Amino acid sequence: MSAVGPGTFRNESYREFSLRENSDSMRDALQRARNSFGRESDLRIAGDACKGGGTFASLNPSRPSEIVGIHQSGTVEQACTAVEAAHAYFPEWSATPATKRIELLLRAAAIFRERKSDFNAWLILEAGKNWQEAEADTCEAIDFCEYYARLMARLAKPEPLVQMPGEHGELQYLPLGVGIIIPPWNFPLAILVGMAAAALVAGNTVIIKPSSETPTIAAKALDVFLEAGFPPRSVSFLTGSGATIGDALVSHPKTRFVSFTGSREVGLHINELAARTVKGQIWIKRVVAEMGGKDAIVIDADTDVDLAAAGVAASAFGYQGQKCSACSRAIVHEDVYEEFLRCLLPRVEKLKQGPADEFGNDMGPVVSERAMKGILEYIETGKREGRLLIGGERVAREGYYIAPTVIADVGRDARIFQEEIFGPVLAVTKARDFNHALELANDTEYGLTGAAYTRDPQKIRLAKEKFFVGNLYINRKCTGAMVGAHPFGGFNMSGTDSKAGGPDYLLQFLQAKSIAEKV
Repeated sequence: MSAVGPGTFRNESYREFSLRENSDSMRDALQRARNSFGRESDLRIAGDACKGGGTFASLNPSRPSEIVGIHQSGTVEQACTAVEAAHAYFPEWSATPATKRIELLLRAAAIFRERKSDFNAWLILEAGKNWQEAEADTCEAIDFCEYYARLMARLAKPEPLVQMPGEHGELQYLPLGVGIIIPPWNFPLAILVGMAAAALVAGNTVIIKPSSETPTIAAKALDVFLEAGFPPRSVSFLTGSGATIGDALVSHPKTRFVSFTGSREVGLHINELAARTVKGQIWIKRVVAEMGGKDAIVIDADTDVDLAAAGVAASAFGYQGQKCSACSRAIVHEDVYEEFLRCLLPRVEKLKQGPADEFGNDMGPVVSERAMKGILEYIETGKREGRLLIGGERVAREGYYIAPTVIADVGRDARIFQEEIFGPVLAVTKARDFNHALELANDTEYGLTGAAYTRDPQKIRLAKEKFFVGNLYINRKCTGAMVGAHPFGGFNMSGTDSKAGGPDYLLQFLQAKSIAEKV
């Protein structure tokens, strides 16, 4: 990093795997990862590697007979030790100049970039992402590092204020303290890196508690932070049960904030725990939460229906529908309803499903047996609530595969219209007109992403005003938010609308101090 700052932000470019050099790089990385399957990882507490109270395995969802990694089940005592150690180190780390913290984060970005294929391989093998989805996840992790480094460079300077006569005033941003980072399994690299990078570069100490579905990826990410030069005492790593160590981390009186991405139920539980003031606590804990969605794409009668069908298919079935931004409801004007279905179904039929490590598969498995069973239960409910057009069953092969499923004629009171499924299931609902479609789209407790396909400028304006979501897209799919371009976060039960990847995000991990000096 130069003395004048880290320069202009640009999103990391995705590689094209039809090129031999890129596909060879990925195949080599997949083999390297397979060669280290089954290795045991330790907890890391303030620089010390240690065992837990037991171990558990993470599996390859494409082939569950393959053990990806062995990980420790941390204990409540270890969780408390980690918080105390992070709290003890916070004064030293927070006093580290912002320029140094920025330098370390940019170094981490460079390491992630150098090892892009290796991280892709772990995302493919532990999270079940196909090659392109894995590439997008890794590139987003790099983007978060680069973007937040530049954002911290701006926030490290005093904010300009109105200067009162005879005074000099300034506003400084200070770090908060110990943060608990709880990332999800569906973006186990990008979201983990983004949340941890933001907190660390702002001067906080953190404890990463990853999902038990994807702990190997998290352990590899931790290695990068440490290799980049972040002090071992600034970032600890605990794996294990959320109900055990997760609750202990959130409830600890010296925990200052929690950064969480995951389900509505767990997010509300964390928020409730954090709101309880316990003995020894001297602050109101801050919770940054992103909790999922029930995202809709609205298709008007005046649009290019085939283009809309392409956007819906990509949004609904990319990464097997396991994105909080995934389209799980298509709300279609009655005049083009049947035409839309005729355009959509051939696209769904053409989706190629198979092991995530085999290049060219559009869809892989869902993440776990538990997830698969829950999705199949929703499908059975959906068969009673609507008209099954395609899919609706488990694919008969090793792994957790569910056929892409479309259920039409779904009413607004149906469970599959209202509840987050988090799998390859699309509900299609008929609307009388554009206003009715927006009313249906908003008829949910969530408010994360949404899209509207229409050529009418007045309807576009109406969607901008009335479609109540944190991320709205016009005439494009509702997935694929890019750091810096689409600050991400939702309304209502979709979370605290923290806008990850946006210009305000680091303020979640800082507190402002106003100083007025008489001159």
